[in-house]
Amino acid sequence: MLEERQRSLNHFSLYRFKDAYWALPEEERRKSLGSWLSDLRRASPMVEVFQVFPAGADADLLIWCATPLEGTAATASFFTALAGAINPFRGLIEPAKILWGYTAPSAYSQARSAQEIDPFAGERKAYLVVYPFVKTKEWYLMSQDARQGIMNEHMRLGKGYTEISQLLLYCFGLQDQEFVVVYEADDLMQFSDLVRELRGTDGRLYTERDTPLYTAIYHSADETRSLW
Repeated sequence: MLEERQRSLNHFSLYRFKDAYWALPEEERRKSLGSWLSDLRRASPMVEVFQVFPAGADADLLIWCATPLEGTAATASFFTALAGAINPFRGLIEPAKILWGYTAPSAYSQARSAQEIDPFAGERKAYLVVYPFVKTKEWYLMSQDARQGIMNEHMRLGKGYTEISQLLLYCFGLQDQEFVVVYEADDLMQFSDLVRELRGTDGRLYTERDTPLYTAIYHSADETRSLW
């Protein structure tokens, strides 16, 4: 029987600062950004801020919000509160990409992994990598035993990189992808080594899409205001 645990909604949004933001005096930019982040923290039980640019050109910031799921109305309440926090600043900050989904027990492991990310732990690693993930039709047409064998190899490799943590979000029927895959690491070179190894496993044959990748750097709120 799969382990019971509190499920959560995790929301990753990437933002670009508009020309109107950069046209403001520096102190007004700091105040606007600080007010926006304060409103986000009132809207969501967990908010973390990450730098994207210049690691990527599509966005400046990545915002990770999360909320526990308690009742069927929790998702609507979360999105309503989030919209209320974001919309007043849309003249300055433009959403570039949104990825979100729900946590759920793994179909391939009975116990919770020690490497599984707890969104509410209060401690973050230096780097965050987020990407959408879609498997092929052939994957779902295989037997559970065949898929389990392939996933066993995948999990064995991952366990060899004990300092890298992962969060898998399920979004079947909710967005264009089936999963959102999230990694936290303190060493990006080590993370790249893990991904290179995973490319050589049988599971790669059943990957339809796992891009675009977003690599981000963790910052406290004060560091974020100073940077931007």
